[in-house]
Amino acid sequence: MGFVREEATDRLARLSPTFTSRQAREEGLSWRDLYALRDSEEIAELARGVYRKASAPETAHVDLLAVAARVPQAVICLESALALHDLTDEVPSEIRIAVPRNRHVPRFDYPPLSVSRFDPHTFEVGVELFEIAPGEMIRVYSAARSVVDAIRLRRFVGEVTGLRALRLYVRRRGAQPAELLRLARLLRAEGRVRSALDAVTA
Repeated sequence: MGFVREEATDRLARLSPTFTSRQAREEGLSWRDLYALRDSEEIAELARGVYRKASAPETAHVDLLAVAARVPQAVICLESALALHDLTDEVPSEIRIAVPRNRHVPRFDYPPLSVSRFDPHTFEVGVELFEIAPGEMIRVYSAARSVVDAIRLRRFVGEVTGLRALRLYVRRRGAQPAELLRLARLLRAEGRVRSALDAVTA
Protein backbone atom coordinates (compact mmCIF):
# COMPACT_ATOMS: atom_id res chain seq x y z
CA MET A 1 0.00 0.00 0.00
CA GLY A 2 2.87 2.34 0.85
CA PHE A 3 4.49 1.61 -2.52
CA VAL A 4 1.25 2.45 -4.34
CA ARG A 5 0.98 5.74 -2.45
CA GLU A 6 4.60 6.60 -3.19
CA GLU A 7 4.09 5.84 -6.89
CA ALA A 8 1.02 8.12 -7.00
CA THR A 9 2.99 10.92 -5.33
CA ASP A 10 5.80 10.51 -7.87
CA ARG A 11 3.32 10.74 -10.74
CA LEU A 12 1.70 13.79 -9.16
CA ALA A 13 5.09 15.50 -9.06
CA ARG A 14 5.28 15.29 -12.86
CA LEU A 15 2.05 17.26 -13.31
CA SER A 16 1.77 21.05 -13.47
CA PRO A 17 0.56 22.88 -10.34
CA THR A 18 -2.98 23.02 -11.78
CA PHE A 19 -4.09 20.03 -13.83
CA THR A 20 -7.16 18.22 -15.12
CA SER A 21 -8.29 14.70 -14.38
CA ARG A 22 -7.52 13.83 -18.00
CA GLN A 23 -3.92 14.99 -17.61
CA ALA A 24 -3.71 12.98 -14.38
CA ARG A 25 -4.93 9.83 -16.14
CA GLU A 26 -2.41 10.37 -18.94
CA GLU A 27 0.28 10.45 -16.24
CA GLY A 28 -1.01 7.13 -14.88
CA LEU A 29 -3.07 8.34 -11.90
CA SER A 30 -6.39 6.57 -11.42
CA TRP A 31 -9.57 8.07 -10.01
CA ARG A 32 -8.80 6.20 -6.79
CA ASP A 33 -5.38 7.87 -6.67
CA LEU A 34 -6.95 11.30 -7.16
CA TYR A 35 -9.50 10.72 -4.42
CA ALA A 36 -6.76 9.51 -2.05
CA LEU A 37 -4.58 12.53 -2.84
CA ARG A 38 -7.55 14.83 -2.34
CA ASP A 39 -8.53 13.19 0.96
CA SER A 40 -4.96 13.51 2.22
CA GLU A 41 -5.05 17.20 1.18
CA GLU A 42 -2.13 16.86 -1.22
CA ILE A 43 -4.42 18.29 -3.91
CA ALA A 44 -7.58 20.39 -3.87
CA GLU A 45 -10.42 20.20 -6.38
CA LEU A 46 -10.96 23.67 -7.88
CA ALA A 47 -13.80 22.74 -10.22
CA ARG A 48 -15.22 19.60 -11.76
CA GLY A 49 -12.21 17.67 -13.04
CA VAL A 50 -9.65 20.38 -12.17
CA TYR A 51 -7.15 20.01 -9.34
CA ARG A 52 -4.34 22.04 -7.81
CA LYS A 53 -1.42 20.81 -5.74
CA ALA A 54 -1.35 21.91 -2.12
CA SER A 55 2.33 22.72 -2.62
CA ALA A 56 1.58 25.16 -5.48
CA PRO A 57 2.29 28.88 -4.93
CA GLU A 58 -0.60 30.88 -3.53
CA THR A 59 -2.65 32.98 -5.92
CA ALA A 60 -5.79 35.08 -5.62
CA HIS A 61 -6.92 33.78 -9.02
CA VAL A 62 -7.53 30.05 -8.57
CA ASP A 63 -10.94 30.42 -10.26
CA LEU A 64 -9.28 31.74 -13.41
CA LEU A 65 -6.82 28.85 -13.34
CA ALA A 66 -9.70 26.40 -13.05
CA VAL A 67 -11.48 27.85 -16.06
CA ALA A 68 -8.30 28.04 -18.13
CA ALA A 69 -7.53 24.40 -17.38
CA ARG A 70 -10.95 23.18 -18.49
CA VAL A 71 -11.32 25.51 -21.47
CA PRO A 72 -7.75 26.06 -22.71
CA GLN A 73 -8.86 27.73 -25.96
CA ALA A 74 -10.82 30.40 -24.05
CA VAL A 75 -9.60 33.97 -23.51
CA ILE A 76 -10.39 36.01 -20.39
CA CYS A 77 -12.35 39.04 -21.60
CA LEU A 78 -14.53 42.07 -20.73
CA GLU A 79 -14.89 42.79 -16.99
CA SER A 80 -12.58 39.92 -15.97
CA ALA A 81 -9.84 41.15 -18.30
CA LEU A 82 -10.34 44.77 -17.20
CA ALA A 83 -9.90 43.67 -13.58
CA LEU A 84 -6.63 41.86 -14.38
CA HIS A 85 -5.34 44.98 -16.13
CA ASP A 86 -6.45 47.27 -13.25
CA LEU A 87 -8.85 49.10 -15.54
CA THR A 88 -11.90 48.81 -13.30
CA ASP A 89 -12.71 49.17 -9.61
CA GLU A 90 -15.51 46.62 -9.90
CA VAL A 91 -15.11 43.05 -8.69
CA PRO A 92 -16.68 40.81 -11.35
CA SER A 93 -19.39 38.53 -9.99
CA GLU A 94 -18.56 35.91 -12.62
CA ILE A 95 -15.67 35.01 -14.86
CA ARG A 96 -16.05 36.30 -18.40
CA ILE A 97 -14.46 34.26 -21.16
CA ALA A 98 -14.57 34.48 -24.93
CA VAL A 99 -14.55 31.51 -27.29
CA PRO A 100 -14.95 31.38 -31.07
CA ARG A 101 -18.52 31.02 -32.28
CA ASN A 102 -19.75 27.43 -32.48
CA ARG A 103 -17.13 26.27 -29.95
CA HIS A 104 -18.47 24.03 -27.19
CA VAL A 105 -17.85 25.03 -23.57
CA PRO A 106 -18.28 22.43 -20.81
CA ARG A 107 -20.82 23.14 -18.10
CA PHE A 108 -19.47 24.65 -14.88
CA ASP A 109 -21.11 24.23 -11.50
CA TYR A 110 -18.38 26.44 -10.08
CA PRO A 111 -16.94 29.04 -10.56
CA PRO A 112 -19.74 31.22 -12.02
CA LEU A 113 -19.04 31.66 -15.72
CA SER A 114 -20.30 33.87 -18.54
CA VAL A 115 -19.38 32.99 -22.12
CA SER A 116 -19.12 35.46 -25.01
CA ARG A 117 -18.82 34.09 -28.54
CA PHE A 118 -16.59 36.16 -30.80
CA ASP A 119 -15.95 36.17 -34.54
CA PRO A 120 -13.36 33.43 -35.29
CA HIS A 121 -11.58 35.74 -37.76
CA THR A 122 -10.69 38.29 -35.08
CA PHE A 123 -10.76 36.03 -32.05
CA GLU A 124 -6.98 35.89 -31.59
CA VAL A 125 -6.47 39.64 -32.09
CA GLY A 126 -4.94 41.09 -28.93
CA VAL A 127 -4.52 37.78 -27.10
CA GLU A 128 -1.59 37.69 -24.70
CA LEU A 129 -0.35 35.43 -21.93
CA PHE A 130 -0.78 36.63 -18.36
CA GLU A 131 1.15 35.07 -15.47
CA ILE A 132 -1.62 34.39 -12.99
CA ALA A 133 0.62 32.44 -10.59
CA PRO A 134 4.38 31.80 -10.67
CA GLY A 135 5.02 29.79 -13.82
CA GLU A 136 1.33 29.50 -14.74
CA MET A 137 -0.06 31.45 -17.67
CA ILE A 138 -3.58 32.09 -18.90
CA ARG A 139 -4.86 33.64 -22.12
CA VAL A 140 -6.29 37.12 -21.74
CA TYR A 141 -7.06 40.00 -24.07
CA SER A 142 -4.55 42.85 -23.86
CA ALA A 143 -5.41 46.03 -22.00
CA ALA A 144 -6.05 47.83 -25.29
CA ARG A 145 -8.31 45.12 -26.72
CA SER A 146 -10.16 44.84 -23.40
CA VAL A 147 -10.93 48.57 -23.50
CA VAL A 148 -12.08 48.40 -27.12
CA ASP A 149 -14.32 45.42 -26.31
CA ALA A 150 -15.78 47.28 -23.32
CA ILE A 151 -16.67 50.22 -25.59
CA ARG A 152 -18.03 48.22 -28.51
CA LEU A 153 -19.91 45.75 -26.27
CA ARG A 154 -21.13 48.31 -23.74
CA ARG A 155 -24.57 46.67 -23.68
CA PHE A 156 -22.90 43.82 -21.75
CA VAL A 157 -20.60 45.75 -19.42
CA GLY A 158 -22.40 49.09 -19.15
CA GLU A 159 -21.41 52.40 -20.68
CA VAL A 160 -19.98 53.76 -17.43
CA THR A 161 -17.64 50.77 -17.05
CA GLY A 162 -16.41 51.10 -20.63
CA LEU A 163 -15.76 54.83 -20.43
CA ARG A 164 -14.01 54.53 -17.06
CA ALA A 165 -11.75 51.78 -18.43
CA LEU A 166 -10.92 53.98 -21.41
CA ARG A 167 -10.19 56.98 -19.17
CA LEU A 168 -7.89 54.90 -16.94
CA TYR A 169 -6.13 53.48 -19.98
CA VAL A 170 -5.35 56.80 -21.68
CA ARG A 171 -4.03 58.28 -18.42
CA ARG A 172 -1.44 55.52 -18.06
CA ARG A 173 2.18 56.04 -18.84
CA GLY A 174 2.83 54.42 -22.19
CA ALA A 175 -0.82 54.49 -23.26
CA GLN A 176 -1.28 53.97 -27.00
CA PRO A 177 -4.46 55.61 -28.32
CA ALA A 178 -3.33 54.70 -31.83
CA GLU A 179 -3.38 51.03 -30.83
CA LEU A 180 -6.94 51.42 -29.59
CA LEU A 181 -7.98 52.78 -32.97
CA ARG A 182 -6.05 50.07 -34.84
CA LEU A 183 -7.85 47.37 -32.89
CA ALA A 184 -11.15 49.19 -33.24
CA ARG A 185 -10.76 49.17 -37.03
CA LEU A 186 -10.10 45.42 -37.01
CA LEU A 187 -13.16 44.90 -34.82
CA ARG A 188 -15.34 47.25 -36.87
CA ALA A 189 -15.86 49.69 -34.02
CA GLU A 190 -13.62 52.60 -35.02
CA GLY A 191 -16.35 55.25 -35.01
CA ARG A 192 -17.60 54.28 -31.57
CA VAL A 193 -14.14 54.12 -30.04
CA ARG A 194 -13.03 57.39 -31.65
CA SER A 195 -16.10 59.15 -30.24
CA ALA A 196 -15.41 57.72 -26.79
CA LEU A 197 -11.76 58.84 -27.01
CA ASP A 198 -12.84 62.35 -27.90
CA ALA A 199 -15.22 62.37 -24.92
CA VAL A 200 -12.65 61.26 -22.31
CA THR A 201 -9.80 63.44 -23.63
CA ALA A 202 -11.81 66.63 -24.17
